[in-house]
Parts: sequence; structure tokens; C-alpha cells
Amino acid sequence: MAQGRVGIREIWIATGKKPGRIRDILRIAKEHDIPVSYKEASELSRLVPDVAHQGIVAVAEDFTCADLDHIIEASLQERGHAILIVADHITDEGNLGALIRTAAFFGVHGLIIPGDRSARVSARILKRSSGGYLHLPIAKVVNIGRTLDLLKKKGFWIIGASGEASTSIYRFDWGRDLALVLGNEKSGLSRPARKRCHEVVSIPSLSPVESLNVSVSGGIILSEIVRQRGVEKS
Repeated sequence: MAQGRVGIREIWIATGKKPGRIRDILRIAKEHDIPVSYKEASELSRLVPDVAHQGIVAVAEDFTCADLDHIIEASLQERGHAILIVADHITDEGNLGALIRTAAFFGVHGLIIPGDRSARVSARILKRSSGGYLHLPIAKVVNIGRTLDLLKKKGFWIIGASGEASTSIYRFDWGRDLALVLGNEKSGLSRPARKRCHEVVSIPSLSPVESLNVSVSGGIILSEIVRQRGVEKS
């Protein structure tokens, strides 16, 4: 199985599920030789507790992370400037799952997460990403600081996001290979990450609200990056 991908071993469908809603699933399963079995809805709920399965469950192989070096080299070979996201000890599963979805939407070339003091790539995160993980290679690293040092050596600009930064995301020039570092929900950027940043930027606020959800912040910044890079290509 390719790194950063998940293989489907079996599909469970609740008995009595309307055929119209599962026709495409059955067709795809047949095309890929994926076994399909029917179970009572109560059994599905017992097998996958705390999950809103809606009568359909895909039994997947364990998620495998991608190789960091491969992500770096592949991103630098892409047309235009590379962009990676470094999740600096994001611990909330919902936030990380939503960030994966957001990053995939904006065409980020890879996501880097630390092995400790971070949400792990769980089934709940994969579900929250709404399939985004299928389009976004994810690497797990031992040390964020050393990883950022490596990215610097490869020519990446390390750009952190923090609410108290004086540089606006709208005044910064995003036309370069970069690693965007998004910090922990409560404490923000870690000290090792912040001291390695070439620049720290913020999203201007027009209200007393002090902060945004990390996936929302990431989406706003990525939208500005895409806007600027679109102008570059015109």
C-alpha cells in the first residue's frame, strides 16, 4: 500500500438500507473486489461506538504516514512554489481533522505532525477530514525543531502564525517555497518553532475576538497564499 493512503478491507452495510443510496458504493466495491456484508444497525453501532456511521462502515487498514524526505522532494518538484504545513503540537482531534480537510482543499503538498504531544491520526480524525487525507501526504516526525532546520536547508521559508504578530498576512509576500507553522490551540507556537521562523504573521481582526480555530486560521492564510500566487501566474 502506498504511504499516506488507506486500503479498504471490507464494507459493512446496515440491513434495510435503501438501495438507491448505496448503489454507487456497491459498484465501486465490486470494481475493487472489496467484500460487502450486511449487519443489523444495532450491531454496527456496537462495533463502531461513538461514530455516526449512517448505516455504512468501511473497515480500513491502518493509516500509514508518508516519508518526510519524499514529501519535501515531491513538493519542490511541483509546478510553482511548494507549500507544507507544520502542525506544531495540535492536540484536538477535531481541529487536526478539519485542518487536513482545509489543507487538502487548498492543494497543500504535505502536512507534518510531531510524534508526541499531538493528536494522532485516528479514525475520528480521518472521518473529520472528509476524505482530505487521501489527497494530503502526512509525515510524523520526532522533533519539530530539527524538522524545521531541515526544511530551511532545503530552501523553505519558515513562516509562523500568531495572533500577536505585527506583520499582516496581507502584507507578506507568499511567493516562495514555504512551511506554514500553526501552533497549539491554547499555547500557540512552541519556543523551538518560533525561534526558527523567518517571519511570524497574523490575521488582522476587526473585533474584540482574540483568536480563531486553527483550521479556520489555516484556511484564511491559505486562501491569501492562493490569491497571491494566482496573481503571480496571471
